Amino acid sequence: MREYPERGDFVHLDFDPKAGHEQGGPRFGLVLSPGVYNKASGLAIVAPITSRQKGYPFEAPIPDGERCYGVVLADHTRSIDWRARDVKIVGQASQALVEDVLARYRTLLT
Repeated sequence: MREYPERGDFVHLDFDPKAGHEQGGPRFGLVLSPGVYNKASGLAIVAPITSRQKGYPFEAPIPDGERCYGVVLADHTRSIDWRARDVKIVGQASQALVEDVLARYRTLLT
């Protein structure tokens, strides 16, 4: 097992503390930042996953057959210290899902 998260990893971590409408608590997430950044900085950009689909445009549905289920919330990304939050890598998302989430995330930045 790798010592640091890579882009496309499904991870489990505690998103608390949270404030307001942020996602919190123990849950799965999808790593969006590249491994070289994550390893060098000790940080990772992670999009939380929820099972409560609401139909918002920034929800990326996780296809059947993936390690996790629900939707990835591309507009709720957080930069987290993956060592301090004791991130557990639980699997790898398909390239199609990663590209879908990144495309939704990019629309927030342009």
